Amino acid sequence: MPEENDNVIEITEEDGTKMLCELYDIIEFEGNQYALLTEADSEEEEPEVVLMRYLEEGDESYFETIDDDEEFERVSEYIETLEDGLPEDETEENLE
Repeated sequence: MPEENDNVIEITEEDGTKMLCELYDIIEFEGNQYALLTEADSEEEEPEVVLMRYLEEGDESYFETIDDDEEFERVSEYIETLEDGLPEDETEENLE
């Protein structure tokens, strides 16, 4: 089965470290779009889930860190309410 790389994104963290992430899903909440990303090269059985704001400008799209703790908390809580629709391995413990 061929490996798909369309959903793999390289993210540069604040300290300059680069991480490859796979786009798991994009959700809409309070008029904004948010991306759920998982570490693509992780060997862990349950890779860490990264939550970022997803923005589009014209033909370009990009991901932005959510710096506002209250916004991050509201989005995280909303995602937890969607848990019933997520696969069993994408549970609340992965979204923390």
